[in-house]
Amino acid sequence: MAFTRATGKHRAPSRLSRHGARAVGVAALATTGVIGATASPALAADSDAPAVSTTGLTQAVTLDTTLAAQIEAQAEAQQHQADMAAKAAARAKAEAEAKRKAEARAAEVREEKARAARAAERARLDAFHLPVAGSYVTTGYRSGGSLWSSGSHSGVDFRAASGTPVVAVGAGTVVEAGWGGAYGNNIVLRMADGTYTQYGHLSSIGVSVGRSVASGEQIGLSGSTGNSTGPHLHFEARTSPEYGSDMDPVAYLRAHGVRV
Repeated sequence: MAFTRATGKHRAPSRLSRHGARAVGVAALATTGVIGATASPALAADSDAPAVSTTGLTQAVTLDTTLAAQIEAQAEAQQHQADMAAKAAARAKAEAEAKRKAEARAAEVREEKARAARAAERARLDAFHLPVAGSYVTTGYRSGGSLWSSGSHSGVDFRAASGTPVVAVGAGTVVEAGWGGAYGNNIVLRMADGTYTQYGHLSSIGVSVGRSVASGEQIGLSGSTGNSTGPHLHFEARTSPEYGSDMDPVAYLRAHGVRV
């Protein structure tokens, strides 16, 4: 006699149906983020359970790692750019400072040269010279004889052929230029230090009263005019422009650094 299985709600689910239900449950757990290891051993061991790789976790981790690497690389690039910019700024600052120092030093050098030039010019103006270059004294100061009305020589005579250039021994101003009696053609200068110098027996006068002359500047030519026995330069140093205020010309020149 044949029997048939009852149908309806009292029908027990088949083994296949139960297996499918378990699979659905595992899949549901996986989609909610529950790792399969927390399921029961039976479920975890079920050969029909979905693999972890199918849950999307590995992909998410990979994306997170890639993003972190990109952020780190971007941060490193930005830091490198910042470092390079800082180095460039420091280099520019150092170059600007070096340029400033170089310009300051150049200005100092220029000023030093200018000071040296001014000092040299002052030295040139303040320097004294022999009235006749390379000459020497032939008749000394206070030499006696009938040649001089006072009985003695009020100056010194420098050897000089007629027409030899005569220069101002120092810087000064012309206070006399012309005929001077026994002195012949003569020039008297008021020196910068307030003393006076006289140049006598000239064959030619090259300056006029009131003119300023520099030290070593030519003022005339030597000769033998006036009370003279031959071409030479009569030179006097005085405390005033007047005759009789004379002082030792050799000592005067030596006091101003001239070798006589």
